[in-house]
Amino acid sequence: MNFLFVADPLDLFKTYKDTTFSMMREAQRRGHRIAACLPQDLGWRSGGVVEAEVLRITLTGDAEDWYTVDQRERVPLKDFDAVLMRKDPPFDAEYIYATHLLEQAEREGARVVNKPRALRDHPEKLAIMEFPEFTTPTLVTRSDAAVRAFHAEHGDIILKPLDGMGGMGIFRVKQDALNLGSIIETLNKGGAETIMVQRFVPEISQGDKRVLVIAGQPVPYCLARIPQGTEVRGNLAAGGKGVAQPLSADDRRIAEAIGPKLFARGLLLIGLDVIGGSLTEINVTSPTCFQEIHDQTGCDVPALFVDALEAQVRAG
Repeated sequence: MNFLFVADPLDLFKTYKDTTFSMMREAQRRGHRIAACLPQDLGWRSGGVVEAEVLRITLTGDAEDWYTVDQRERVPLKDFDAVLMRKDPPFDAEYIYATHLLEQAEREGARVVNKPRALRDHPEKLAIMEFPEFTTPTLVTRSDAAVRAFHAEHGDIILKPLDGMGGMGIFRVKQDALNLGSIIETLNKGGAETIMVQRFVPEISQGDKRVLVIAGQPVPYCLARIPQGTEVRGNLAAGGKGVAQPLSADDRRIAEAIGPKLFARGLLLIGLDVIGGSLTEINVTSPTCFQEIHDQTGCDVPALFVDALEAQVRAG
């Protein structure tokens, strides 16, 4: 098969942990051809089809010089067996434009994973609001007064921007409300931007768990990202320690309820963030943690994903 990865610059990959790299490696191991491009390499000329300036690459197995470029060429996206949208956030206007180009490519016959419309329809923090039975009390608002009322009701809260990633911009405010006004102003920019506020879940001390769901089915192990020292954030990018562990009953219950619904909407791969028994985020853009789970448990997550990708391509 012939796969195109729309991703971040290859030279920025940290191959020892990068999930997109692990997908590429497994695909090449099975004999599939690999190409890569950036979102800005997509283009569409009137009267034509959506194309991309791509790099045909071969993985070398070397930790440093991990790929070679075999060819540079401009290729219609519909000529690939699958186009994998793996660009990391921010989920900004340029990301949205890229999904529109990818959706046009779908109309021309391309298979895009995850489905572009589904990416737009499921902003990673807002998506949890569809499933209140699994979430801690949550508020989405621009209003200073609404945030203050939510804090008065719940006492210990987390505030976060809707477009953050890797734990960026996350604040905890306890019962004393110390700096609450300043934090609200920083995040909502004087009421110009919408933010999310959630009741604090103390089980964060046991880890912010990434539960992977492939083709509607949960991977049997998750990665618990455990905060270190005085840090409240478990994100690996914020210094959290990743510990792979079997799914709990709550993890499985949440994944089995949500996974099939989102798979039916075109989301082949999602990452659920679960703290205690509460769903806190649904990652759809570029879910990670494949290699950490594989390295610690032997569960071959990249193989499970490529199995599902091949099955989807063969199904037509």
